[in-house]
Amino acid sequence: MFARFLKDRRGSIAPMLAFTAIPMMGAVGMAVDYTQANATRTAFQAALDSTALMLSKNAANQTSDALQTSATNYFNAVFTRTNASNVAINASYSSTGGSKVTLNGSATVTTNFLGILGFNQININASSTATWGSTRLRVALVLDNTGSMSSDSKMTALKTASHNLLTQLQNAATTADDVYVSIVPFNKDVNVDTANYNQSWLRWDLWEAANGTCSKTKYYKQSSCLSNGGTWTPANHSTWNGCVTDRDQNFDTTNDAPLAGSTLYPAEQYSSCPVSSLGLTNNWTTLSNKIDAMQPKGNTNQAIGLQLGWQSLTASPFAIPATDPNYKYTQVIILLTDGLNTQDRWYWNASSIDARQQKTCDNIKAAGITLYTVQVNTGGDPTSTLLQNCASDSSKFFLLTSANEIVTTFNQIGTALSNLRLAM
Repeated sequence: MFARFLKDRRGSIAPMLAFTAIPMMGAVGMAVDYTQANATRTAFQAALDSTALMLSKNAANQTSDALQTSATNYFNAVFTRTNASNVAINASYSSTGGSKVTLNGSATVTTNFLGILGFNQININASSTATWGSTRLRVALVLDNTGSMSSDSKMTALKTASHNLLTQLQNAATTADDVYVSIVPFNKDVNVDTANYNQSWLRWDLWEAANGTCSKTKYYKQSSCLSNGGTWTPANHSTWNGCVTDRDQNFDTTNDAPLAGSTLYPAEQYSSCPVSSLGLTNNWTTLSNKIDAMQPKGNTNQAIGLQLGWQSLTASPFAIPATDPNYKYTQVIILLTDGLNTQDRWYWNASSIDARQQKTCDNIKAAGITLYTVQVNTGGDPTSTLLQNCASDSSKFFLLTSANEIVTTFNQIGTALSNLRLAM
């Protein structure tokens, strides 16, 4: 009988369940509470990320108090989990190494079952960072100021387009150093400013041979003066009008600093000297005034404009603003012209000038500089193979057939550059 009693299991389930009920309920409750807490934590992180992205639109222009208010209001609107309490977020903005909004947040989720085991709440902590504008721009505007730009309202449209582009670039700048722009107006020559006549990077032999007085007054060139027994007295350099012509080959296609000999820029008294060039600056008023001062005159030498546009981004005779190692720098040249090459220091035919310019284009692209080319073709000229090949890629060559298209094209380029700088 006793053996049967030991084998009898009837009635033992109840006490066994009594012993196991509490841990079983705890395990089930733990799973339920942690599932809810994880869902809340996921929603909390998503709301924090969304808030950081939203704040990035205006953070640079807000006070810390205004930024915090915006963060709190937006977060509360998108985070709707009612089981979270003690919700707190903190927002901060920094412009070091690019613009950055950082959000830190915390909350608690009250448990339903884990309280049995002594855990009344689960803490949530999360953070989110939105960064943008870590790319800084250096943009050279190389702009045709030749005589043909006076026709079909092209110069008027170029000025409007350039002003609009400057506005876009200025708006893309979060801090003053984010965007710098240079302007290089060109025709046959480039004007590097008469104030620089004492600079060591100028070469004077060609200028002095053409500008001066002969003891025999009927001769106006050094060569003819000397060959006829006269004495040649070069003019004072202070009478120079600021123009320079192409450097000696192959320095006409590189950005080597003008230190001596063939690297120097030859001064020239070109009668149609364009308005002076402007090195990299973030003074938007100065840039705007330079655009207003442009006037169409002279022949076409895209090559010298392009070479000095490159120089304006990288080397003397231009002053180059210091870079910050915390940022990536993108250098861009925008070359606009309405005609084929007609004259440089050596040639009067397009093919010879084009060959020199193509070398410059190739060197610029090899240096990692983005090159846009714009051909304004209102006169039925052939599409420029040179400008097509010169652009960084086919999407950066623009063929325009009306002056009004200059405005829309510069707007398109400006939008692309602004998006590049402000990319998250």
